[in-house]
Amino acid sequence: MGIIVRLVINSLAVLLASKIVTGIYVQSWGTALLAALVLGLINLIIRPLIMLLTLPINIVTLGLFSLVVNAILFWLTGALIRGFDVNGFVPAFLGALIVAVASWIADRIMD
Repeated sequence: MGIIVRLVINSLAVLLASKIVTGIYVQSWGTALLAALVLGLINLIIRPLIMLLTLPINIVTLGLFSLVVNAILFWLTGALIRGFDVNGFVPAFLGALIVAVASWIADRIMD
């Protein structure tokens, strides 16, 4: 049940990001749900490998480079999902930040 709630919250966060950030376009609620699912899978599978490879720069930047990694993965999700467009790095960065904050809030509420 918790996974479904988090997926819905992340879908709402993707929709919110598309409303707030110019450069992020979501075609429909179903597209946002699919984007949240794919983003979750990317974060589950690809993110740990990228974080391991970028560990030295992450240490030097005191963890701030992980925000760049999140933006790149958000941008990748936009490239994979038809109907979910992310036009540039700055919209990807801001969209990833919105989704990360919403996910953090959901984690705090659900625990």
